[in-house]
Amino acid sequence: MNELEQAWQNFAPSCERNKAVIWQTIKPYLADKQSLLEIGSLSGQHACYFSGQLLRLSWQCSDIAPNLPPLTANIKAHGSANVLSPIELDVANTLHWPKTPFDVIYTANTLHIMSWLHVIECFANMSVSAKSGTLFIAYGPFNFGGKYSSESNAEFDIWLKERDSQSAIRDFESVDDLAKQAGMELAANIDMPANNQLVVWQFN
Repeated sequence: MNELEQAWQNFAPSCERNKAVIWQTIKPYLADKQSLLEIGSLSGQHACYFSGQLLRLSWQCSDIAPNLPPLTANIKAHGSANVLSPIELDVANTLHWPKTPFDVIYTANTLHIMSWLHVIECFANMSVSAKSGTLFIAYGPFNFGGKYSSESNAEFDIWLKERDSQSAIRDFESVDDLAKQAGMELAANIDMPANNQLVVWQFN
């Protein structure tokens, strides 16, 4: 374990690898925004890095209850003043969603980890924390037309399902349908390194 890994609880190597390229891609979408809710912050590495680049953006981390203690510790150790204390958020629990709307809702590498039922509930409940014009930005792998976008994604999907039968790379079209049902329109679908996508939807 190197010094960087020792400095973080629940350290995610993928967050370290992808944070710079994600930041450069989402930066234009955050330029005039004031508040952001992150779903599934886990270690908080993205939150601490991104928020430090844009200090006027209030960044609200969230995660399920077991992940909150290490997330809180990481934010205290590495976060800027604009990173708020994390909140518990089970996306399937309507009562967990903040009632004050955010300008942006962001998540990375969560839609393929949570169950499909939770993906459905996430989109169904998201409007509680949104308003007209709110952006939902999601980063991670997707299938298109029912097919894997790469051999590595096919292998990754097998690994996901062996680890947890409820996890899987999601079909973009199915997720986009959920977004439409929730009152969102697709604003951008951007190819990212390592066969990932950065998808932006906007609430009507």
